[in-house]
Amino acid sequence: MSKKTKILHLTFDMRIGGTEQVIKNLIEGSDKDLFDTSIFCIEQPLGPFGQMLLEKGIVIDSAQRREGFDIKLINTIRQYIKKANIDVLHCHQYTPWVYGALAAIGTGSKVIFTEHGRFYPDRTSWKRKVVNPILNLLTYKITAISKATKQALIDYEYLPESRIEVIYNGIQPLKKDTEQTRLLKQKLHLSPSTRILGTIARLDPIKNHSMMFKAFKLVLKEHPDSVLLLVGDGEERENLEQLVDELGIRKNVIFTGYIPSPQHFLDCMDIFLLPSLSEGTSMTLLEAMSLSKPCVVTDAGGNPEIIAHNENGLVTENDDASGFSDAIIKLLKNHRERKEMSVAAKSRFIKFFSAELMCDQFTNIYSH
Repeated sequence: MSKKTKILHLTFDMRIGGTEQVIKNLIEGSDKDLFDTSIFCIEQPLGPFGQMLLEKGIVIDSAQRREGFDIKLINTIRQYIKKANIDVLHCHQYTPWVYGALAAIGTGSKVIFTEHGRFYPDRTSWKRKVVNPILNLLTYKITAISKATKQALIDYEYLPESRIEVIYNGIQPLKKDTEQTRLLKQKLHLSPSTRILGTIARLDPIKNHSMMFKAFKLVLKEHPDSVLLLVGDGEERENLEQLVDELGIRKNVIFTGYIPSPQHFLDCMDIFLLPSLSEGTSMTLLEAMSLSKPCVVTDAGGNPEIIAHNENGLVTENDDASGFSDAIIKLLKNHRERKEMSVAAKSRFIKFFSAELMCDQFTNIYSH
């Protein structure tokens, strides 16, 4: 029997987020006969996803990165790589890549860097113009979660196009539970005829919920019985609640707060909304597609790569409340089109965004 390839995922932490979910999916979906996987976090605390994986027997170690450039952290990671005989060091996000690529020098470990998303607005620096070509030479493969993210690496990180491969995020499809969804609608005092719009995200300015609320006010003029479901919590909660009051739409908006497993809330929605100013490959958008939800999204980041306009949803200009509301109204008015997009959403998810496909693509990289 051939020796297993030892893979170490290097990341900030394992809290609940898109990057962390990708790592979790890669580990859970990897071929256990081929790969022995572990995680090293450069920050603490570990986070919920980390605890879940620990309970499944996955080895996770961590350090606490100090402010500024932590030279000692490089040596800590290097010693771990040597001690564990790591074959592949998969670095997630830019900062772990910097530390990982430098730590792997002389260890024989193959470095992979995955960029999971970008800041908004994007930016660069002269330091990166100097450092990144060196990191590129130390790296076996660079991947990005969308074509938009790849282009950002070219434009702002000075990385060569030929070195970057696009591998979309992949998830396990969510399963419908009609009875649980029905009970949830009852609990929320929503009638079977109520049209439910909704989104699931942390309440952060980058998610641009304020634009969505302004668009929803326009929707209510034509569909006064519709409801907007906002699942999530965050720093913008108070500001958004105040905006809802100012817009006079309070009775049609439901703030659920943080829900650990929001699957049934997502399944309640007739149309899933994603108003973000910036996105890589939204995991919640993929979850909505796996539940056959037609989607209305902005053209931010990777959204137009996930939602094929007029096929499995509608794509509008970024930060355009009028255009966003028009798209929602169009779908609410046309039941047949909504139904067709529902079928197309699930089909497109299976074709491009399954966890199996993502794992297969990374397996090819790990194995060569």
